[in-house]
Amino acid sequence: MQARISTALAAGAATVAILGLLAACTTDARDGEQTSPTPSDSWTVTEDDVTLPPFGEPADYQLGGSYDVDSDVKIVTRDSTSEPAEGVYSICYVNGFQSQPGDDERWVVDNPDLVLRDDDGAAIIDPNWPDEFILDTSTPEKRQRISRMIGASIEACADSGFDAVEIDNLDTYSRSEGRLSIDDNLALAKLFAERAHGHAMAIGQKNSAELGDRGRSAANFDFAVTEECFRFEECGAYEDVYGDAVIDIEYTDDLPVPFDEVCASDDRPATTILRDRDLVEKGEPDYVFEHC
Repeated sequence: MQARISTALAAGAATVAILGLLAACTTDARDGEQTSPTPSDSWTVTEDDVTLPPFGEPADYQLGGSYDVDSDVKIVTRDSTSEPAEGVYSICYVNGFQSQPGDDERWVVDNPDLVLRDDDGAAIIDPNWPDEFILDTSTPEKRQRISRMIGASIEACADSGFDAVEIDNLDTYSRSEGRLSIDDNLALAKLFAERAHGHAMAIGQKNSAELGDRGRSAANFDFAVTEECFRFEECGAYEDVYGDAVIDIEYTDDLPVPFDEVCASDDRPATTILRDRDLVEKGEPDYVFEHC
């Protein structure tokens, strides 16, 4: 995770927390209940009846707040506390491996053993997001409980009408001081994928190019969402696994070349966009949105 807006997510934290607590008391899946994606001739349906985004079409990344979608945009990502965009393929953002800002009670008070801790028992936080605790994915039992709690958000996305979900912070093992492994997080990611697929939603790997093909083969991700793969020269690592099924977001504050040069390059995914780092809403002074 390289860019995300805490304030927008915190606004819905109470709702998500309630959903999470309810999910902890329910079974892993609702009895046969599924939400079908909105049909479109341009979208791809897999053998598992999961509809994939129309890769190659323009996308928008609206985590800092929802706004009207440009007429040429066909894919939109919004936070799980927002409503999906109408008339386009909608991806739901879920923070799957860390706590949400303002959601401390749900984890630290009600489920303290699911928060990763150091040798002194202090909760380990993401250094870039000091209001987010890293979740402890180290055992099967903890992964099952986390999957039920986060699964409430995934199911809420399905109930709202989202077509897919992207799961952020898959790479918490790299910030865990050696307490978590790639295998731990991939095992939890697979549980998320099972829940998403059970509700007829596709699921996207967020960042973590270092996984190679394990995001698809071990966790069953359907596509990838990457931040700044062009800047970091990582796009090929995702395309080697997912082909054209990759969405890239570049940011204005550290793009090494003008965006038109990015679009002219063969070293970027077919769906590549430019956004301001804070992902502010349209109309705000720092708002930027362009697409190839």
